[in-house]
Amino acid sequence: MLTALYADKKGEIYDAPGYAPAGRVGDHIAPLKPEELIPLPEGTELMYLPGRSAVTVKKGKVTVLPGEAFAVAAMLPVGYTRTHLPAFRRLAGAPVLPLYGYTAVALYRDQMCVAAVQSEDNAKWHPYRYNTRDLAKKVAAVRRKLPQNRIVEQLANCSLKWHCCTAQNLFYHRWEAGIPVSPSCNADCFGCISLQPSECCPSPQNRIAFRPDVDEVVAVGLYHLATAPEAIISFGQGCEGEPSLAAETIAAAILQIRQTTNHGTINMNTNAGFTDGIRQIAAAGLDSMRVSMISARSETYQAYYRSNYTLEDVKASILFAKKQGVYVSLNMLCFPGLNDRPEEISAWEEFIAETDIDMIQMRNLNLDPDEFLAIMPPETETPFGVRAFLERLATRFPRVVIGSFSHNLR
Repeated sequence: MLTALYADKKGEIYDAPGYAPAGRVGDHIAPLKPEELIPLPEGTELMYLPGRSAVTVKKGKVTVLPGEAFAVAAMLPVGYTRTHLPAFRRLAGAPVLPLYGYTAVALYRDQMCVAAVQSEDNAKWHPYRYNTRDLAKKVAAVRRKLPQNRIVEQLANCSLKWHCCTAQNLFYHRWEAGIPVSPSCNADCFGCISLQPSECCPSPQNRIAFRPDVDEVVAVGLYHLATAPEAIISFGQGCEGEPSLAAETIAAAILQIRQTTNHGTINMNTNAGFTDGIRQIAAAGLDSMRVSMISARSETYQAYYRSNYTLEDVKASILFAKKQGVYVSLNMLCFPGLNDRPEEISAWEEFIAETDIDMIQMRNLNLDPDEFLAIMPPETETPFGVRAFLERLATRFPRVVIGSFSHNLR
């Protein structure tokens, strides 16, 4: 009924009859149960984990598959939250894994399944809506409409080279489109997707290398907001640092945009650590703000963000934004065995109650599991599990929306 998967050294994936699949929560490995699995979502990709032996269950005991049997993981499409990491044993000399959200995968009743829950319908973000054959033509058309605009050039590169969906939405002229503004940051996140030290794994995209002026931001913002369906423009993209460090530019651009159109939503994705910048932007007319957080405990938070600000600064930014009528979401970076620790859950509940946030957006943390756990504080109690954690949040805060995406508010 439940069968483990493994890969050979060429990356070919096979099932292992007689061996049950195992999953991992933090450093805890246990057999996967049918109720912990869902059918493989469309758009999921499978890959093998080099230098990592597949760990399975044989006659009730956790064991390593014999021979050259490498662990297999699933990469979920957005809108799905993993509940278990793949179980593996790291071999000597194993390379650091690239920045993906590794998820346990298994065969159940001859169907591929993953250890995950669906956190929100991903219809707008489904892969078939992106990287279409006519994308290059659409990019060229916007380049003609907004000539010599460096933001357009940056987003064109992000669309065609890095396949960023939020960048592509500008050229498809729909939904949420990104506007990168800041080449600098006030944090040094472990596993930053746009800037990595040379000894780490490669970043999946390049950070913006210039500071756009107000006119460039206004031109892109008006182009998108005025006529695109369900339009959102978002500051704070994967190809930049912290947008609030460009507060003067963003605030001035928001004021000019709103003098021309009230259509669409102006959003910012931020770590919210630079409170002076958040105040300036929120007061200018920001509609929504998504705050990246991995933990509501200072020790855990600083181990990941390595920032020059504190959690108290983040809290102050959120409280100010809420007073300005800004719709505030937490971008909760999810890692099975971290967020669901009892001590972490207590801190989350206190933080959410105090800040009165409106939404929690779940994001699978894209990192090598072993490298990440090595920098985290050790657990003090056994984790509850991601499913139980999400159920507890929904019960404790019924008004708070739990999903995955920013929404158009106008």
